[in-house]
Amino acid sequence: MKLKINFNKKIGLSLALMGSLLISLGSATLSFAQSDKSLVLVIPFPPGGSTDITARAIQTKLAERIGRPVVVENKPGAASQIATQFVARAPADGNTLLVSFDNHAINPIVKKLPYDTFKDFIGVSVLVRFPLVIAANPSVPGNNLAAFLEAAKKNPSFSYASTGIGSLNHLVMEDLKRRAGVDVLHVPYGGGGPAIAAVVGNTASLTLLSYAAVKGQIAADKMKPLAVTGSRRLADLPNTPTVAESGFPGFEAYSWIGVFAPTGTPANVITKLTADFQAVLNDPEVKAKLTQGGFEVIAGDGPSADRYTKQEYERWNKFVQTTKLKLEE
Repeated sequence: MKLKINFNKKIGLSLALMGSLLISLGSATLSFAQSDKSLVLVIPFPPGGSTDITARAIQTKLAERIGRPVVVENKPGAASQIATQFVARAPADGNTLLVSFDNHAINPIVKKLPYDTFKDFIGVSVLVRFPLVIAANPSVPGNNLAAFLEAAKKNPSFSYASTGIGSLNHLVMEDLKRRAGVDVLHVPYGGGGPAIAAVVGNTASLTLLSYAAVKGQIAADKMKPLAVTGSRRLADLPNTPTVAESGFPGFEAYSWIGVFAPTGTPANVITKLTADFQAVLNDPEVKAKLTQGGFEVIAGDGPSADRYTKQEYERWNKFVQTTKLKLEE
């Protein structure tokens, strides 16, 4: 009996050692898999928009930190659904991430999706948030929002370019239109770059984008700022009032950019990715670059990204239901 007990103990010890070895090998394999591949940041929009600008601002430093290439891959189309579905179906190994923004939370309101925003993704970080700049073609009447809206009441022939139906700049402008009692035609585009081109080319009267996206055009006098949607004026645009200052007390709206991984990505991988993004966002060079572009660095964690996505969905779903806003192609 004594010999049998000792024998079982030896078997148990051997199994425990084998289990530890397998866990170690699994961790090493995961580490090798991550270091052996590029980290792909999938952007749902063409180059030139806020999401693309943010991803490229952190790309080099992120690659230096993780010791492997970081690739920014633009997959525009279908109001970000093409890119989002691509990442949802990607291997859950932490090598393919979605860098999306406000419409990640809004798309479930707009239409039936080929993925589940809340079940198929896990948050990594909210990177930045920023107010929108309402920027117009120089030929548009008025040098501020109040003057433009006054002109729009008399002549309802103006239009605004959004980054797509159901995007935040679409919803914000629709909210503003209702409060102001004006009719400005909505023209959806596939991203920030095309929206800017439409305004510069006078195909659309104005757009609502990040300061980083329109900064160059404003400096070149190809666009003029009318207002910003944040709670305070931008340092680079001290003479441009907020929407709240333009006759709409309490009006405030921010766009945001977050990183998401496919559900099933191991928790330790998510934790490591979160730490990497946070470190890079707080790098003085990167932070200064983003701040100068009008971005407010958030550098949040994964759970806060998931919570914020849900909160934004609930906020704008209530707005759409209350106003019965039509969200169809």
